[in-house]
Amino acid sequence: MRIWPQTMSSWRTLCEIVFCLCGFALLYVYAGYPILLAVLSRFVDREPAELGYAPCVSVLIAAYNERSNIRRKIEQTLETDYPPERLEIIVASDGSTDGTDGIVKSIQDPRVKLVRVEGRRGKTHVQNEAVRHCNGEYIVFSDATTIYHPLSLRYLAANYQDADVGAVSGRYQYFDTNGGSPTGLGTIAFWNYENLIKRFQSKIRTISGCCGCIYSVRKTAYTDLADEVISDLVQPLHIIKKGFRVVFEERALAFEETTQTASQEFKMRVRVVTRGMRGILSVPELLNPWRYGWISFQLICHKVLRWLVGLFLLGALVSNCFLIDRSFFMATMALQSSFYLTALLSLVTPLHKKSRILGVPLYFCILNTAAVVSLVEILRGRKYVVWETVRTEGVVR
Repeated sequence: MRIWPQTMSSWRTLCEIVFCLCGFALLYVYAGYPILLAVLSRFVDREPAELGYAPCVSVLIAAYNERSNIRRKIEQTLETDYPPERLEIIVASDGSTDGTDGIVKSIQDPRVKLVRVEGRRGKTHVQNEAVRHCNGEYIVFSDATTIYHPLSLRYLAANYQDADVGAVSGRYQYFDTNGGSPTGLGTIAFWNYENLIKRFQSKIRTISGCCGCIYSVRKTAYTDLADEVISDLVQPLHIIKKGFRVVFEERALAFEETTQTASQEFKMRVRVVTRGMRGILSVPELLNPWRYGWISFQLICHKVLRWLVGLFLLGALVSNCFLIDRSFFMATMALQSSFYLTALLSLVTPLHKKSRILGVPLYFCILNTAAVVSLVEILRGRKYVVWETVRTEGVVR
């Protein structure tokens, strides 16, 4: 009879330890790490690059069946505030079948070129192929649905005056046109948060990943990548290995619309995170803190721990279930239950139309559930190379 109370006491202690560890991990990932970066960045004096430097640039647009978007994208790029004689546009068509190629060919401007890649090999592969056709000193990678601020190319280029800079990322600015997306505000808030972290990282030394629809690299520093990895994370890592810095240029804006349904967002996140995980696994040496101190620290805190948040959340919830006989744990259980219930209700009813902030729990849950699913996909050996867009028909991402 004495064993039972001791067993219960040990079980309670274990649950309290699990709850505290998971809670601390969540607090560190979302608050502690950004605060630490903010403090460290205060000790670094790094001025923004001055406009004026404008080398030859190639804007590389990866596209699959982009008939409805490609003309507008090309015309908007041609109209950007960049010296015309130093700009070229390469459209890399991933075996498009909807007439995208014909639209590109019909544009009567010698600066616009089509590179068609047969076989439907995915975004990373067509980028590898198209880079060989680029004449610019640096290459800007874009999507067919993304709209750039008129000065974005100038802001990106200005950073290459520093010979230590091998890649420059612009900044995402998401928008929800009619407020109809259940995850719209969550997407906007999350990427504003991500941009803040990138600003701190860049000021301290270097960022470890770029914004996929607006980032650039020195052509001489480009590395061919495996089809199944995500280029905007892995390409910067290879550039860092070569001794360059990767800079975040927040003045270079790229505008992109949010997904319009929860299922679209979930599918996109699973694919992006799975490719990101495979990307990190392709350069495991960068996780060695004794060799790549600052980079390793960023990858572990900003990527690895972030991808494990879903497990921390599950640990906090399950352990909390066994501790609700105390007022503190009753309160934390009530908070967690309310949060997840709001997310579940958002799946079946448009709560975001009553108040957009009610869509944030759903986005948060989608983000972290997708990361857990991605972990399973990695263990299963699943690779994501190509897909159909979840935003507008035909975008290759």
